[in-house]
Amino acid sequence: MTGPPPGLPDEGYDPRTEQDWRRVEEDAPGVSHHEPIGLRERLSLNRMGTFDWDLDGGCMDLDPGAMDVFDLRPGEYDGAPMSLVTRVPPEEGLRLDEALSQALQDGHSSYGAYFRIQCRDGSQRWTHSQGRILHNADGMPYRIIGIVREATSELADSALLRSLQQERQRQTVMVQQTTAALARALSVKDVTRVLTGTGGARRFGADGLVLGLVENDRFEVIATAGMGGEVPDDMMTSRLDDTLPLADVARLRRPLFLSTRGELIARYPRLRPYTGVLPTGSAAFLPLIAQDTVIGALGLFNSEPAVQSPEARNLALALAGVVAQSVQRATLFDQEREFATGLQETMLPRRLPPIEGGAVTVRYHPASVGRDIGGDWYDVIALPQGRTGLVVGDVQGHDTHAAAVMGQLRIALRAYASEGHSPETVLVRASRFLAELDTERFATCTYIQADVESGALHVARAGHLGPLISNSSRHIDWPEVSGGLPLGLATLFGHDHFPETQLFLEPGSTLLLCTDGLVEQPGQDISAGIDALSAAVRAGPAELEALADHLSDHLWADPGSEDDMALLLLHRRPGPGAATTPRLRLHVHQADPSGAAEVRSALRRTLDQWRAGSITHNIEVAASELIANALTHTESGALVCVELLPGIPRRIRLEVEDRSSQWPRRRSPGETATSGRGLMLVEALADRWGAEPRGAGKALWCEFVVAEAPGEPPGN
Repeated sequence: MTGPPPGLPDEGYDPRTEQDWRRVEEDAPGVSHHEPIGLRERLSLNRMGTFDWDLDGGCMDLDPGAMDVFDLRPGEYDGAPMSLVTRVPPEEGLRLDEALSQALQDGHSSYGAYFRIQCRDGSQRWTHSQGRILHNADGMPYRIIGIVREATSELADSALLRSLQQERQRQTVMVQQTTAALARALSVKDVTRVLTGTGGARRFGADGLVLGLVENDRFEVIATAGMGGEVPDDMMTSRLDDTLPLADVARLRRPLFLSTRGELIARYPRLRPYTGVLPTGSAAFLPLIAQDTVIGALGLFNSEPAVQSPEARNLALALAGVVAQSVQRATLFDQEREFATGLQETMLPRRLPPIEGGAVTVRYHPASVGRDIGGDWYDVIALPQGRTGLVVGDVQGHDTHAAAVMGQLRIALRAYASEGHSPETVLVRASRFLAELDTERFATCTYIQADVESGALHVARAGHLGPLISNSSRHIDWPEVSGGLPLGLATLFGHDHFPETQLFLEPGSTLLLCTDGLVEQPGQDISAGIDALSAAVRAGPAELEALADHLSDHLWADPGSEDDMALLLLHRRPGPGAATTPRLRLHVHQADPSGAAEVRSALRRTLDQWRAGSITHNIEVAASELIANALTHTESGALVCVELLPGIPRRIRLEVEDRSSQWPRRRSPGETATSGRGLMLVEALADRWGAEPRGAGKALWCEFVVAEAPGEPPGN
C-alpha cells in the first residue's frame, strides 16, 4: 500500500480498521514484533529463497530460504545441481532445462519457469524459479543469480493450471473416445480394427502400437499400427520370457515405461537387429489384465523421447484396463459365436446331390455383426423321376430359437418334398407344420421343383424373393412368380394357398435363389439391392463356384451385413451341339385372373433386353389375344413361349400352347360382335402365324421380324 484508499482521512491508514479479520496462530513465532527483519528473513517469510549458480565451477549455492522451498535439510544438499533430483522429478527437470536452454540459445539475460517439487511427505507443490544470467567480457554466460519461491497459491487460477485442466480434459476425452470405440467392438477382429484403424494409436496419445495375446504360455502379436515397417515373423510369436518387452511385462504383470529407443534396446538386446522398425522416442509396455488374468500386453510408442509424467502413466494404465476388458469380452464373444454358428451349420445339408445335366452350388454366411445366429437355410433335395427340389428360406428372428425352428422346418419340408408332392402342396404342409409348433415365428420360403433335363421349373413361394434367371447371353430376368403369405401366418389367417408358376431354364442359363441378407441393407430400399445383385450377376464370372464367391464377397461380406445370408445357384449345362436360343416360357393358370398381366410384364422386360424396338407392343397385344383365346375356349391353362430365332433378319416367335385338340377357327365378326377378333388382330400384327399339334393339345404361333436399329450390326 502506498497510501490510504480514496475517501479515507490522511492522518493514517491501518488495514485492520473496520475489517472482519480472523485471528490466526502465527507459524513464525521467533520473529520479534519490534526488531528489524533482514532481507533473507523477509524472503523466507514469503516462502522465497535465493541461489547463486557458478556455471564454470558447476556449484549452486542455496540460502536457507531456498533450502526450505526445496524442503531440504542441512546435509541433504551438497551444492551440485544434480543432487536436486531427490526433490525435482525428471519430467520437471526437463521443463527447467528447456527454459534455461532456450534463454541461452536466444541470448537472453534472464529466464523463468514453473515446476513441481516432490516434498518429503510425498506431496507435490508448485515452485517458480527466476534467474539473471551474467555474461563475461566475451559474452559467455558464467553465472546465474536468482530466486526460487513457492507458487502453489499463485497458480491456483493461473493460465498454467488452466492448461493442466485442459490436459486433464483431453485425457478424459481420450478415455471416453477409446471406451466408446471399443464398446462397439464385439469380436477380437473388431478390437484390432479399432486399435489399428484411423486415429487408433492417437486415442492412446501414441504414434504407434503393438497388441499381443497370451496363448498357451506363448505370446502372439495380433495387431500393429504406426510402426516403421513390418514386424519380423520371429517377433510375431515368442515364449513368455524376458527377451522381448511385451512378453516380459505379460510374464511379470508389471508395466514398463522407457524414455528412448536406446533404453529399450539396451534392456532388450534381441531388438537390436530391428532398430529400423521401432520409433525413436519413448515407449510404454502395459500388461492387459482382466479378472486377475493376464490375457495379453499392449505396447505404445512415440516418435519423440520423453520422460512420462505420473498423469501420463496413469492414463496409459487406465486405457490398458479398457483394452483388456474389451479383449476379454471379444474373446468370449468369438467363442460363443463359433459354437452358435457351428451348431447352425450342422443343421444345414453337408452334401448336395448330383444333378444330371446341371450343377448346383450354395453359400451361407452368418450375420457379420451381433452375437446371435439367424434362421436362413437352403436345401437341395433329390426327387423322384430325376427331378430336384431347390429350397431357400428364412425363419423370423436372429437367435438360437430361430435356428432351432429352422432345423425342424427344413427337415419337415424335405420330407414333404421327397414324397413327390407338388410345390404348392409342399408349402401348404410346411405352413401347417410351422403353425402347429409351439412358436410364434413365421418363415418365408421359395421352393422349386426342377427338371433340369427339360428345363421345366415349377415354382411356389411364401412371402419370399422369387428367382433370378440369367441366360447364356447374360440377360437378367426376375420373372413374375405368384406367391402366398409366409409359412405359419398363411395357415393362421386361413390363406394357405401358394399358386404355382411354371418357368423354363434354357440350356446355358443360371437360376439364383437367395435370402434378403444378400439384397437388403439398413437404410436402403430393397430395390437398390436387387439392382445391385442383377448387375453383379451380369458382370460376374461365368464359372458357377466363382460366381457364388463373387456375389457373397462383393454383396454381403464387404458392407458388413447385419443379416445372415443363404445363396443357391443352379446352372443348366448346354447339351452337345444344343442351340442356346434366348427363350422365355411362362405358364398361365386357368383360374388366375392376373396371369395375362404378369405375362405382359415379363414380355416387356424380355423384349427390351432383346432390343425388339417398335414391335414390342404388337407382340404384347398378340400374346394377350392368344392367351385369352386359350383361357376362354379351353379348360386348361396356357403355356406361353417367346424365343429369339437365330439368323438374319432377326425374328421373334410367340407360341401359346393349350391342352385342347379343337383347332382354332378364324371368324369374321360383325360390327356389333363382342368377340371373334383375336385371330384377326394376330394376323394383322404378325408377319406370319399358324397352328400346329402338340401332344394332347395344340399351339398357336406367330412370328415378328425385328427391324435393325440404324448403325447396329445385323443380327446383334
